Amino acid sequence: EQRVNSQGERYIVGPTGAPLTIADLPPPSTQRWVMRRKAEVVTAVRFGLITLEDACARYGLTNEEFLAWQKALDRHGMKGLSTTRIQHYRKP
Repeated sequence: EQRVNSQGERYIVGPTGAPLTIADLPPPSTQRWVMRRKAEVVTAVRFGLITLEDACARYGLTNEEFLAWQKALDRHGMKGLSTTRIQHYRKP
């Protein structure tokens, strides 16, 4: 559910329970994708803060990569987004 804060910005309740605006999303230059950042992007798309197309373009993701994050979040919560054996670093 989208809401509007006192500054007139649209926001949703993010995966940690805190308000999440477009300005709070990870920057497009993000290279290190920790589970919280992945969850923020998935939540933003799910609740209409940004579109799937915008998220993929902004972060250089494929639809398949995004859908894998979404599936992991749905099945296992934020811990499902953790990469313990291999850290994935995005190239600019």
